[in-house]
Amino acid sequence: MKIKNIAVFCGSKSGNDPRFLEETMILGKLMADNGIRLIYGGGNKGLMGAVADAVMEGKGEVTGIIPEVLLEWEHEHKGITDLRVVGDMHSRKKMLYELCDAAIILPGGNGTLDELFEMLTWNTLKIHNKKIVLLNINGYYNHLIAHIDTMFQQGFLYEDWKQRLLVAGSATEAISFLS
Repeated sequence: MKIKNIAVFCGSKSGNDPRFLEETMILGKLMADNGIRLIYGGGNKGLMGAVADAVMEGKGEVTGIIPEVLLEWEHEHKGITDLRVVGDMHSRKKMLYELCDAAIILPGGNGTLDELFEMLTWNTLKIHNKKIVLLNINGYYNHLIAHIDTMFQQGFLYEDWKQRLLVAGSATEAISFLS
């Protein structure tokens, strides 16, 4: 199956490492160049805003989904192809998952981890079988990867996590995993 829509989960802040923003913008450009629609959280700040801007600058298509409660916090992106406002976070996540063919996880905070683990859980439960790529820019997720590996080694996962979560070191590698 050709990937046409990728959900990108990432921070509404840019973080302290300039590589986070650089790789995010490369990812957006690659998505536009490959005709892949961005499905994301609808904000115009941080890595969220950067990936949307990069896709739009590349003449790509972007669907943003933002809950009413975050309109003040994340400042909805008014320069994208399609912005959808939903009632709550659960509706947002459900729509993000339904609209995407795969997901890429960039650096982010609690919300990003929530989205990653919900998607992984749904994948394990066979609610969906979408590829999930963790973009581990400059080792941002090294400790998380080690913890997930510990969960597997200690018998808390039903199968080797590497069957469900691909780890990429660059935006180019992440896109190649989904080709």
